[in-house]
Amino acid sequence: MREDWEVKKLGDVCNYLTDGDWIENKDQSLSGIRLIQTGNIGKGYFKDKSDSYKFISESTFYDLDCKEVFPGDILVSRLPDPIGRACIVPQLNGKLITAVDCTIIRTKELLLSQFFIYYTMSNVYYSRIKNFITGAVRKRISRSNLSRIEIPIPPLQTQHQIVEELDCLTSIIDKQKKQLEELDNLAQAIFYDMFGDPIENEKGWKIVKFKNIGNIQGGYAFKSALFVNNGIPILKIGNINSGFFKGDNISYYKYDPSLTKYEIYPNDLVISMTGTVGKDDYGNICIIPSDYELYYLNQRNAKLIVNDSYNSVFISYVLKDKKVKRELTKNSKGVRQANISNNDILNLNLISPPLPLQQQFASKIEAIEKQKELIKKSIKETEDLFNSRMDYYFN
Repeated sequence: MREDWEVKKLGDVCNYLTDGDWIENKDQSLSGIRLIQTGNIGKGYFKDKSDSYKFISESTFYDLDCKEVFPGDILVSRLPDPIGRACIVPQLNGKLITAVDCTIIRTKELLLSQFFIYYTMSNVYYSRIKNFITGAVRKRISRSNLSRIEIPIPPLQTQHQIVEELDCLTSIIDKQKKQLEELDNLAQAIFYDMFGDPIENEKGWKIVKFKNIGNIQGGYAFKSALFVNNGIPILKIGNINSGFFKGDNISYYKYDPSLTKYEIYPNDLVISMTGTVGKDDYGNICIIPSDYELYYLNQRNAKLIVNDSYNSVFISYVLKDKKVKRELTKNSKGVRQANISNNDILNLNLISPPLPLQQQFASKIEAIEKQKELIKKSIKETEDLFNSRMDYYFN
């Protein structure tokens, strides 16, 4: 701890620290005053989640004597993981309230709200939170325990300098991620310009079923007890169910020649076969990157094998189309867990432009992907710098 920094308990540096309101389903309405929930609180940022808005009426607001939440207030989620994550409420339309598992905080002048938010993103903050978590099944931190968390308090000028530096790095990362989104939009625009809507097929392409151009290989139920520290990386559903490859939480398996048919390689196509009903976490296509020379395919995923008359990049963009995906998943089985069958894929209708045109499209996408890789590398470097400065100030 630096010499001119103090340490105070959170409750001692707040003018206002209270929980939100207990709102039951019967209290909710179709419009009115918006209810902010724990799911809206990211680790340092606000998640808008426009598809899951909840409201109460003005009369219910007064009947229940609800606490109004204002832009600039800090919200801390007391559950679930990561417990204690926090964000600043942005400028939103109309009145706001929050759920009982969210704590509303307004700090005194000696603590900048954004400085506190950055502190809640640090490892030392979460290590302190862990000491106050209760509950055997549903873990949480109580408001009274939250108020006892120790907070570093530098001089205000130092807080401003730290916030300015970290804001600058965060802004750079946000802009770089925006560039990635724009490149993804460009790739999609090129697809529609060259091939049109794959369902409406206004360009009159020949239609084929997937079973006429390829095949499917399901994954294997790898036993976690046999995972090793180093070996062949296992591609699990969590690595691809967002529609792009996530290289975190990789597990490894000892090489086994009897598992040859479950081997997948860079540029192979895989699809997530199961997910949650009502969510966009299944039926998503991913092209395997070149991070490793070889992967194993875990269950709940499938490899799509396309014959030489079709380009796998082109096929991946057809399957990424929202209308095509809706057609693919419309018969998904399950009450809570949705499942796509092999037959759903094999009998899916696809447009079939000439192979040279598919290859021309793939070349354009390859150029875009190279640009994306450069941006991703830059994002990684900026994130490393951000984490280094966070460690320097807080850990």
